[in-house]
Amino acid sequence: MPMTNHQVRLADRPNGLPRATDWSLTEEEVPVPGPGQFTVAVSHISVDPAMRGWMNAGASYVPPVEIGAVMRAGAVGSVTASEHPGFAVGDDVYGVFGVQEHAVSDGQGVIKIDTSLAAPSVYLGALGMTGLTAYFGLLDTGKLKAGDTVVVSGAAGAVGSITGQIAKLKGAGKVIGIAGGPEKCHALTEEFGFDAAIDYRAGNVRKALREHAPRGVDVYFDNVGGEILDDVLTRLARGARVVICGAVSQYNETQVRGPANYMMLLVARASMTGMLVFDYQDQYPQAMAELAGWLRDGKLVSREHVVHGSVGDFPQTLLMLFDGVNTGKLVLALDGGE
Repeated sequence: MPMTNHQVRLADRPNGLPRATDWSLTEEEVPVPGPGQFTVAVSHISVDPAMRGWMNAGASYVPPVEIGAVMRAGAVGSVTASEHPGFAVGDDVYGVFGVQEHAVSDGQGVIKIDTSLAAPSVYLGALGMTGLTAYFGLLDTGKLKAGDTVVVSGAAGAVGSITGQIAKLKGAGKVIGIAGGPEKCHALTEEFGFDAAIDYRAGNVRKALREHAPRGVDVYFDNVGGEILDDVLTRLARGARVVICGAVSQYNETQVRGPANYMMLLVARASMTGMLVFDYQDQYPQAMAELAGWLRDGKLVSREHVVHGSVGDFPQTLLMLFDGVNTGKLVLALDGGE
């Protein structure tokens, strides 16, 4: 086992986009597990828009990352030393291990994964929190019904690309994705199976929604907030369900923009509900089984945008999310693997 553990720690709270000075790269000895613990060599780190919110001070659904702490992140890796009866050396695992090369854990929240069935990066995407967020957000919060017209924003991203596919698998009448640029829109219809794609960079989103959803939107799965949320609110069908999963357009704004067209919820007798995947932990196994079945049968496409590098590449990799570079799940691979 290497003697050095490189880490990325939060050095300052960003104002707007995170800067290089908001991070510090540190090193310490690789942690040795105590009784009831095990050490993990991290191979792949999940890079998520939610990370930007975790960097802010103040109350949220999880405590903020403290100044000087290792940056919070979901990751996969292999157990290299164990004093825990439930985890053996060589086990492949997922957990919130942080942006570092090695982590020590007591097993809380850690899931064993089978990398013979899918690559490690897939367990950060379709078979990880990404896929579970799409699954529960659409089916439970969104209450998808057969024949529904579904619109997904941030549709070429990690959660959005899975959400649209689940909608089709569960009998949606029409699935429309909103994304930025012709390449992403092409991926939506040709790779992920969406019925239509709207390029928000190309023009009038409201006009495109009138064309593609003439009877209105039954389920809107929102990953971006801002202007696009306002646009979709004007096209709700009666009884529509709006799922607030994220608001990537607002994460780096110093003044967050709320929905101006919220009264359309009243007009359409619609609902707007926030969702967090952590509320469904007791249902993870059955959801993962269904997702894995679809993936095995070729019915679900899992696309990962893997950046190969070191933990020191994390700050720049995070910025890729806000530049719209990635299609599918963004992952930082520390071991040069897939």
